[in-house]
Amino acid sequence: MRADPLRVTGYAVLSALGDTREANLAALQAGRTGLGPAPFELPFATAVGAVQAQLPDLPAALAPWSTRLARMTAQLLAQLDEPLRRLRARWRPDRIAVLLGTSTAGADSTERAYREFVRSGAFPDRYDFLRQHTFGAVLHVVQQLSGARGPAWMASTACTSGAKPFGSAQRLMQAGLIDAAIVGGVDTLCQMTLHGFEALQALDRAPCRPFHKDRLGISIGEGGALALVERSGDARVVVEAVGESSDAYHVSAPHPEGHGALAAMQRALELAGRRPADVDHVNAHGTGTKLNDTAEAKAIGAVFEDQVPVVSTKGYTGHTLGAAGAIEFAFAAAAIEEGWIPPSLGAAPLDPDVKLLVPTEVVRGRFRRVLSNSFAFGGNNVSLLVGAP
Repeated sequence: MRADPLRVTGYAVLSALGDTREANLAALQAGRTGLGPAPFELPFATAVGAVQAQLPDLPAALAPWSTRLARMTAQLLAQLDEPLRRLRARWRPDRIAVLLGTSTAGADSTERAYREFVRSGAFPDRYDFLRQHTFGAVLHVVQQLSGARGPAWMASTACTSGAKPFGSAQRLMQAGLIDAAIVGGVDTLCQMTLHGFEALQALDRAPCRPFHKDRLGISIGEGGALALVERSGDARVVVEAVGESSDAYHVSAPHPEGHGALAAMQRALELAGRRPADVDHVNAHGTGTKLNDTAEAKAIGAVFEDQVPVVSTKGYTGHTLGAAGAIEFAFAAAAIEEGWIPPSLGAAPLDPDVKLLVPTEVVRGRFRRVLSNSFAFGGNNVSLLVGAP
C-alpha cells in the first residue's frame, strides 16, 4: 500500500551548532563542528555536542515540570509559534497529536537529584520523579504549550526514537484518527549514556570522524527537532514514506552486511513508489564506529551503488541518540529547501571499505528527495524519505 505523504508545514532544530535553523545551517555550510569538552566532570576523555544556548524558563504553571529536556522542547516550540498558530486555526485540538521520541527522558534531572541525595541525605524539594523524569512529563509540557489535545505518546527505541514518530503520524492520519501532529525527538546529555557507551568502548576521545579510515567511535550530543505535519496545507517539504525494519541481529551491533538497514531503505522507496534514481542525497546514520559505518555503507551501496552523495552530520552535532532522527530530518529538509549539502566532517581520508560518494566539501545542486537513516540497538531501523512538495 502506497503511503500518503505527510505535509511538513514547519520545523525547528536545536543542537550543539546553535538554537535556530539558521545557526545550524551556518555551521554546516562552514564545516564547523559543535563538538567539544563535556560540560560536567567525567573520569575519561571524550568530545560531546553540548547545547550552549540559553534555554527559556517555562511558564509559572509548568514550573514543576521544568527540566533541561522540557526547556529544550519549549525552545523548539517557540521557533514554531507562527506555523503552530496556523495549524490550530485549521484543525480541532482533539485532532492534533503529540508524537515524540527520547532515549534519556529526564535522566539528567534524576542524576542531579541523586547527587544531592548522596551529599545531603535528601532529594531536593523541587524534584518530582513523575513530572521531571518520566516520558509523559514532556508530553504534558508540549500539550499545554501548544494546545494539542489529540493522541500523545513517546517512542523510546534508542537511536531511532526521533524518527519513529513520523511513521506513527502517517499511520494515524491514514486511519483517519488525526489531521495534524507535532512530531520529533529531544535528548539531553547525561552521565548514564556517556558511561554506558564508554563501557562498550564505543566513544572516541576526539570528535568523531564518520567514514574515516581510522575512526574510533562516537561522540554523544544533545538537542532536538520538532516538525508540524498535516493532512493538508502549504508544505515546506513532505515526508513521502517511512521505511522501518527490525532485524534483531544483536543487542548493540548491526548486522555486518547491513540487512536491516537495507530493508528499511528499500521499504521507504517501496511505500513512496520511488526508485533509487529518484533520491539525490542520503543523510547517513554514520556514527563513526567501525561496525556501523561499514555495515551501513554496504547497505547504501546495495541500493544506490556510488551514485548518490552520502553525508553523516554527526561530526557536527555528535550522536544525539533519541533526537538524532529528528535533527537529521531537519538537515534533510534544509538540503531540499536550500539546494546544498554539507561536507561529511572528518571523513577524509575515507575508509577504503566505504565504497560510497562521501563529499568533503559543500555540494550545491537540486535535491528533490533525501533519504535520512536512523539505526538503533537491537536492529531497529528507520529511513525517512523526504521530498520537495
